[in-house]
Amino acid sequence: MKLQFSPSQRWPNVSEADWNSWTWQLRHSLKTQSDFSAHFELSQDERAAFEAGKELFNIRATPYYASLAGGPGESIRQILMPHRFELSEGLQQMLDPLGEKKNNPVSRVIHRYSDRVLFLITDICSVYCRFCTRKHFTGQDQAFIKNEEYEAALNYIKSHPGIREVILSGGDPLTVSDAQLDRVLGDLRAIDHVEIIRIGTRMPTVCPMRVTDDLVKILKKHKPVFLMSHFNHPNELTLEAATALEKLVDNGVPVMNQMVLLNGINNHPVIVQALNRRLLYLRVKPYYMFQCDPSQGTDHLRTSVEDSLEIQKEMWGHLSGLAMPNLSVDIPNGGGKTYFVPDFQVGQKGNVREFVGWDGVEAKYISPAPEKIKKPDITQYAEEWQALKSSKTVKI
Repeated sequence: MKLQFSPSQRWPNVSEADWNSWTWQLRHSLKTQSDFSAHFELSQDERAAFEAGKELFNIRATPYYASLAGGPGESIRQILMPHRFELSEGLQQMLDPLGEKKNNPVSRVIHRYSDRVLFLITDICSVYCRFCTRKHFTGQDQAFIKNEEYEAALNYIKSHPGIREVILSGGDPLTVSDAQLDRVLGDLRAIDHVEIIRIGTRMPTVCPMRVTDDLVKILKKHKPVFLMSHFNHPNELTLEAATALEKLVDNGVPVMNQMVLLNGINNHPVIVQALNRRLLYLRVKPYYMFQCDPSQGTDHLRTSVEDSLEIQKEMWGHLSGLAMPNLSVDIPNGGGKTYFVPDFQVGQKGNVREFVGWDGVEAKYISPAPEKIKKPDITQYAEEWQALKSSKTVKI
């Protein structure tokens, strides 16, 4: 059966032209209890969260994304709507769970891994997901980066030749104007040692009308630019979202998806496979399946590592490897990512490993003896590898 994608339900009294305008969507975002009450019958738990006011993480949703949400407890509604549980003292509450502040050599730059940096060009998102991991920065309404911070960030990247990749993040980089984005991408492309640019964005999910012909032209001009989308549930894959994703890949922009496993929202293999098969059908590679970070106010949205491992193992062997994302957890306090895979090894003696596969097949794998292992000539590439590994400390 061919996979189908349904259009969103445009609000009454909103013209098709307005609904399909990304700037209209951002200007008419829902931000207050009054805004949300006009379109939702708020539950007692949701009203309690709104009444907490400034104690909570910023609240915002585009009309488009709000139109996808159902009644209390529905998956998308839990992602966009605040809940009184956000006010509770949780098992693990961290304002900066990824330890970004200690890997912040200059303003707006996070340099955790040797070969790549995050460049936070804005702190604004069009939807503030309740599980946001960057609550220490995002949602302060600082818009585009200040010029002095921008220049300092560029100079840092220029002065570290081992940096081969820059990941635009924030906030959401696609909330900035085309002209601002063009400037950032152009300035990064002018740095010889920057090979890859990534853009981490939720806009194809929450405001797919942002993917315009003009935007695609900008991304093509500064290639290679990889777009990292963030779909968490198959119900987010509307006709508009599917059209936006296909416009990107049709124009040579690779798209890879990062999802977060969320308690009571998508933590089941039926949901995960449904999402990832649809993404793959649209030529989007499911890349990461993240354990939810212990950000403040997120305990009720976090599932256990054990639950996530069960989800992964049930899909293993039944779902195409192309559709299998990497199950990953960010070690708190800046420990970096660690990956999980099902362990099918049941024994080892010397160089002989014994396995029982996902479907019960038993077999042995015999490795060559250590004295048979030889390494290739690395002379041609040794210098660039050393420069990459030392990029956090060595300057030109």
